[in-house]
Amino acid sequence: MMTRKLPIIALATAPGRAGLGVVRISGPNLLMMTQALFQRTLIPRHANLLILRDAQGAFIDQLIAIYFAAPASFTGEDVLELQCHGGPQLLELVMKRCLELGKDQGLVIAEPGEFTLRAYLNNKIDLAQAEAIADLIDAQSEAAVLGAARSLQGAFSSDINQLIEDITQLRILVESTLDFPEEEIEFLENAQARDRLSAVIQQLHALRESAKQGRILRDGIQLVLAGAPNVGKSSLLNRLAGEDVAIVTPIAGTTRDRVKESISIDGVPMHIIDTAGLRDTNDEVELKGIERSWDAIRSADVVIFLQDAAPHDQSGDEAALLLKRQILQVLPPKCPVLEVNNKSDLVDGAFQVGPEKHPLYISAKTGEGIEDLKKAILDLVGWGGSQEGVIVARRRHLDCLDRATEHLYKSQLFAKDGNTSLELFAEELRLAQDQLGQITGKLLPDDLLGKIFTQFCIGK
Repeated sequence: MMTRKLPIIALATAPGRAGLGVVRISGPNLLMMTQALFQRTLIPRHANLLILRDAQGAFIDQLIAIYFAAPASFTGEDVLELQCHGGPQLLELVMKRCLELGKDQGLVIAEPGEFTLRAYLNNKIDLAQAEAIADLIDAQSEAAVLGAARSLQGAFSSDINQLIEDITQLRILVESTLDFPEEEIEFLENAQARDRLSAVIQQLHALRESAKQGRILRDGIQLVLAGAPNVGKSSLLNRLAGEDVAIVTPIAGTTRDRVKESISIDGVPMHIIDTAGLRDTNDEVELKGIERSWDAIRSADVVIFLQDAAPHDQSGDEAALLLKRQILQVLPPKCPVLEVNNKSDLVDGAFQVGPEKHPLYISAKTGEGIEDLKKAILDLVGWGGSQEGVIVARRRHLDCLDRATEHLYKSQLFAKDGNTSLELFAEELRLAQDQLGQITGKLLPDDLLGKIFTQFCIGK
């Protein structure tokens, strides 16, 4: 997958003009390279103010060089970090000089995520912590930063490892009885195997809930505003965004393409997509926008079905009902639809609100009902309201936790069957343990490992 034995080099800071730029090198026996670069031996973990020159002796840059001797480094290999001035052309010259002097050692440009991969392969971090590095860089809110930091510090891995240990102890109990069938049930009952299994399932359930919250923080919510033309979708987008990001006019069909804006509601990232009004039209440009609207609905996490709060005639009600049915037919699995009536400021008298204030009545123009709408959105996606203790998780983690839960539920059923199903009981425990091991990378196929690390940026 990657040239793991050769030394690697990459720019560790973002490309572009900046005050500082960091070049990172990792690999075996880098002391020879440091001597070639600076004509001196560097003391490990000391900052050295040095001058780097090209092959003809011309000045390139005055920089700070720090050498980390293996295994006391991020990757577990020798690491050299050069803190240079941040001009793009200057950094290119620094990289070129390093590659010239590292040619005999096989120095190559790092692939995306290769530094973190080496840290993982050298047991400096586990896979969940490695993924947390990328999540920390990509965090879209303060809560996401804190959640990724907790994962990087090992909070998520610690919970996973504790579950694996508890399941291991259960497996030892069950598998040790298989050779003594006449004593199996009594032994397991005395060891409270079923009670211990129930406790593990409860712990796993709590971790799943926390991970679901963490995935919301990491990925945000894809929130699609859908409805007929001129019901106020663009006005609602502007109200939620706090600024005029979409054009609003009384003319139906003003929005002809998707308009996307990212905001935060109570620390939860929301990617709001304003779509073209859904209707039959012969306008070729508008028709293309409507097709994109349906594409957005098909990939939504939540759809707000916006309608006009004013009373409709029978044909209007039938058209709204038909449109809602069409939306429901193309929704992703488990994607909720929140029915919202806009322009409440134009309606006289009390609203006909159903149980739990649904449908919601709002006014995108005045802001009436917007706070209730925000709360309803968070409730729909399962946001618990507390950011304390939440760890940032990925879809991969949730899938593993879900499969582990299924195996534990099956093992619970086999445990009730007595002697006839103890081997199946033990096998389901093993399968649950394997799923949890995939989260931290203990049991992960190489092809999936490659996919995970190639999503990292180069230099990490």
